[in-house]
Amino acid sequence: MLEGIIRKSTDKQSTKTLRRDGYLIANIYGKGLENINAAFKMNEYIRTVRKKETLAFPVSIEGKEMNLVVQSYEAQPVTGTLLHVDLMVAQPGVVTTYNVPVVPVGEAFGLKNKGLVHKAKPRLTVKGAIENVPNTFEIDVTKMDTGDSKLIRDLDPIPNVVMLDSDRVAVISIIKAK
Repeated sequence: MLEGIIRKSTDKQSTKTLRRDGYLIANIYGKGLENINAAFKMNEYIRTVRKKETLAFPVSIEGKEMNLVVQSYEAQPVTGTLLHVDLMVAQPGVVTTYNVPVVPVGEAFGLKNKGLVHKAKPRLTVKGAIENVPNTFEIDVTKMDTGDSKLIRDLDPIPNVVMLDSDRVAVISIIKAK
C-alpha cells in the first residue's frame, strides 16, 4: 500500500523543499469530501501506479486508508518528471467520470501487411459508479487488416456505464507503415 503524508503548508518554498526531497505533490478530492493536500515518495508512487491491476489503488495517508483513481497529472515538459498529480477518491455508489485505458488484444492480421496498430484514444472517458466501470477496455484486433478501425460504437455496451466520447470516434486503427 502506498504511504503518503499530509502537507502542512502549500506555499512555494515548502513545495520546492518536498520536491527536492523526492516527493510528488498531490491533491486528493472527492464528492462531499474536503480536499487533502498530500505528498508521496516519487519512486513509490510510480511503482504503485505501474503495478496496479485495477482502476483504483489503495493509499494510506497518516493512518487513513482510501482507494484513489488518477484523474490528471502534470509533468515537466523537457525531462518528463512528474510535478503534480490529481487523485480522486473512488467512492462506491457515487457516479462520476473516469478515464479507462484501452488495451489491444491479439496480433492484428494487418501487421503482416506492413501495418501498425495505432491507438487513437489510449483512454476512454466513461461515467458510472466505480464498481460498474471496467479496469480496461480490451479490444480484439486479430481480424483487423490495414485500414480497419474499431469505433466506440463497435464496443460492447456496459450496463450502468455511459460512454462520454462520441460513438463515431476511432479507438484503434491499423495504419499503413510509411
